[in-house]
Amino acid sequence: MELEDYIINLAREAIKVYLKEGKLISPPPNLPEYLKRRAGVFVSLHKKSTGELRGCIGTIIPATSNVAEEIIRNAISSATEDPRFLPLDLSELEDIEISVDVLSPLEEIRDISELDPKRYGIVVEKGWRRGVLLPDLEGVNTVEEQLRIALMKAGISPSENFKIYRFSVERFKE
Repeated sequence: MELEDYIINLAREAIKVYLKEGKLISPPPNLPEYLKRRAGVFVSLHKKSTGELRGCIGTIIPATSNVAEEIIRNAISSATEDPRFLPLDLSELEDIEISVDVLSPLEEIRDISELDPKRYGIVVEKGWRRGVLLPDLEGVNTVEEQLRIALMKAGISPSENFKIYRFSVERFKE
């Protein structure tokens, strides 16, 4: 099985078992090496029928012992805890397309010329306020648009002093 299929199947199985039984699955034995390391992970759910976002939760800094656990926890959170949506119902799962982004470590940048919304996601930060935007999102074509959205998500005014970090992702998608 290819790594992409393995990752998507792991996320889908985690959601299915949690919705059916309320249980967290354990990572399978004999994990591929790629999944044994630690990294932040975002799991995005979209409706296949309409393309609409149905959930997106992630970690920019790893919160578990490996990427497999990060995928399991964030897949379930994306399906059940995204505050923008009602929890996913098991009957909806067939109409859900899953995307898993495995993040590189954050890199602080000094100038927006170091950004590219197709290649890098961004984190903006001022004190406890933080906004995250993944790379290569539909409708986000300029650095200015990417920054505007991330700042808005964080509740940070563009006139404030804030830090900007960039990261790249490896995207695994159905």
